[in-house]
Amino acid sequence: MEEETRNDLKELFQDLIWLNGVIATELIQLVENSSASLRGSVPEKCLIQHGELRKEALGIVEKHCPQKATSLRKHILGH
Repeated sequence: MEEETRNDLKELFQDLIWLNGVIATELIQLVENSSASLRGSVPEKCLIQHGELRKEALGIVEKHCPQKATSLRKHILGH
């Protein structure tokens, strides 16, 4: 496989990993917002677990595409 093709594939996978991290963390937020709307609040146990899931998703993004992790980290911390 040519070097250029490998680089293109690497860049594509990094973009997909970043996008998947964004989708995952936004879905977690959506679940929290829905829970708060239905129940009046989000159970503490869920908030803790959601925080752990966010950290894991961010860790995957940081591992595979650290140059794109900053924007996701800032967004997650904004929630």
